[in-house]
Amino acid sequence: METLAKGFGLLEGPVWDPARGLLFADAEYGGVHCLAPDGAVQLVIPHRRGIGGMVRHENGGLVVSGRNVAYKGPEAAPTLVLLDNDPAQGIVGFNDITTDAAGRIYAGSLGFYPTKKGDTPRPGALHLVDLDGSVRLLATGVQLTNGIGFSPDERFLYHSDSGDQTVYLYDVLADGGVSNRRPFARISEGLPDGVATARDGSVWVAVAHGGIVIVLESDGRVRERIAFPVPMVTSLCFGGDDLRDLYVVSGSEGVPSGRAGSIFRLRCDVPGLPVAPARVKLEPS
Repeated sequence: METLAKGFGLLEGPVWDPARGLLFADAEYGGVHCLAPDGAVQLVIPHRRGIGGMVRHENGGLVVSGRNVAYKGPEAAPTLVLLDNDPAQGIVGFNDITTDAAGRIYAGSLGFYPTKKGDTPRPGALHLVDLDGSVRLLATGVQLTNGIGFSPDERFLYHSDSGDQTVYLYDVLADGGVSNRRPFARISEGLPDGVATARDGSVWVAVAHGGIVIVLESDGRVRERIAFPVPMVTSLCFGGDDLRDLYVVSGSEGVPSGRAGSIFRLRCDVPGLPVAPARVKLEPS
């Protein structure tokens, strides 16, 4: 295991970009950064805080979560909101997001601010932004949404719910919808956070407050537990030319020195699944 970078606040949303390297967000101190293959770290998107998830867009920009799900393009382009918050309907923001092979965006909404002390927990939901820009509500009753990932054949969707320490499993329908939500794995060591899936069907789960990544077989059995030197392991993704580099990011909570958000890398025997770029329409409707 290598430590590639450190000194951040709360790192989230790692994304492998074959052209640039590892993209990641600092939800606490703001901004999206890029860790290049030579180890240099560059600020890509300034200011924005609270990003919990990111995906690439086919035109070269990024789709990021937070107070909304929005497209961020070239520096001079305005932000385009694809899915907005709606506090009156119990949607205060969004956390992890992902895409399917077609380029549709799956986003988990938050019903409360988990980092705001004293905010009453309320459930969120799972949403889909379709290729034409339309939005569908897929599922409700998600206590605290986190990582989302697909099985290799895209028949199943995995969704971490930190609120009840469970990774759930959905059947994926032909139109991108989901059904038959049921528990896939209970996580007792901490809170299931980011999710990445591999070509052999295994499901890799970052465990916040547990300091580990749990590797699950496709039937939910534990294959391996990988320990890290910090407790706040938040998210992960596969990268590198062969997708066998596992990048794991962390936050500072539980580390007395503060600003301990770090990026770790380790080699894996199995390659990860590539995450397709978003292909949703960007023109305002």
